[in-house]
Amino acid sequence: MMNNWLNGRAVTKYYSQQERQARLLVQELAALSGSPQPFAEVKHELLYTMASSMFQLVYGYELQGKRDMYLEKARTITDNANGAAMFTSKSSDLASLSSWLTTHTDFLVNIFPVLVHVPDWLPGAGWKRTAREWRSLKEEAINSPYEWTKAQVNKGIAQPSVVSSLLQDHSSTIGMSPEEKETRIKEAAITLYQGEWRLRYPSTLLVFVAAMVTHPDVQIKAQQELDDVLGFETLPTIADRERLLYIQNIINELFRWQPVFPTGIPHMCWQDDIYRGYNIDKGTVVIGNMWAMSRDERFYEDPEVFNPDRYLDPNVPIIPMFGWGRRRCPGMYFAEPSLFVRIASILATLTLSKKKDANGIEITPVIEPGANTAIVSPKPFDFQITIRSEKHKQLIFGST
Repeated sequence: MMNNWLNGRAVTKYYSQQERQARLLVQELAALSGSPQPFAEVKHELLYTMASSMFQLVYGYELQGKRDMYLEKARTITDNANGAAMFTSKSSDLASLSSWLTTHTDFLVNIFPVLVHVPDWLPGAGWKRTAREWRSLKEEAINSPYEWTKAQVNKGIAQPSVVSSLLQDHSSTIGMSPEEKETRIKEAAITLYQGEWRLRYPSTLLVFVAAMVTHPDVQIKAQQELDDVLGFETLPTIADRERLLYIQNIINELFRWQPVFPTGIPHMCWQDDIYRGYNIDKGTVVIGNMWAMSRDERFYEDPEVFNPDRYLDPNVPIIPMFGWGRRRCPGMYFAEPSLFVRIASILATLTLSKKKDANGIEITPVIEPGANTAIVSPKPFDFQITIRSEKHKQLIFGST
């Protein structure tokens, strides 16, 4: 349904918007160059920049600040969806476990589907009440921006977006009733928004920060490539991707080194299958273990090491960050250039480095996975941001 609006050729009309968002992000990060503990602020800026791009792509809507009402609703339901995908307790003692059984949002029903039939009053069934509350929040978050875009279309002033295009393109919804068409468009919109914004890309950008802080040699090499190719008078654009091969290899290695979605999206077998002697019946839900793929030593020598140069060998496969098959991420052609221009712009203008102690000795942070959710993001760690030079400062704040 969305392919006509998100294929490789169609997304080029969003390039200028993505480049503008990258420049705004660099300005916000540069303003944090004096912050002693920038992690939380940087994470917030990364979330906001990707959310802003996604709202424009999906709804043609420009966020009205960092407390935008549509953004707050979307943030809530994507956090809920992220937590609901899990089923394991973090509690080890009985008292904590008792509390968890009635209040925790990691749903055991994910592995014991029969639990869907238990009555609401049964101890441990608090997840059912939580699910109803979340469903109501989800409906509100889905309907609000959709109705806004629909009103813009009716007034003839809608900005280019996936939703406005689908509302006006009747060929992709032939045979659907008006109610079905509306439902399908709403679901497509929120699925795209959640998948691209919350479920992958801010976390990937945080992994990028962690990689640069702990691997300064990689950062220096990337900055040298940028200086050699672009000089000091301009910021990177998406058109520069083919000339900045080391930057692209950094992104490929980010996907592999710390895959932010280690289990990927669950798939369902559409026919009976046999895999390595195991019978997999039609209708079985299967999960692709992306983490295991990323650690396969047949393809990745020293898999725990962050090494973008491994992709100089054309036989080294790139981790399928965007999934595979019919459930492959529909927004990959939008997301890839979006990630590239942000990462390249940060490297071109800023340096991400280790903090120093009172004696001026660098402190190497330990990069650890954060909360137990479907999407893995690093725990807070110490680092510092500096602007590369006065010339780069002028480049940052002279851009629009």
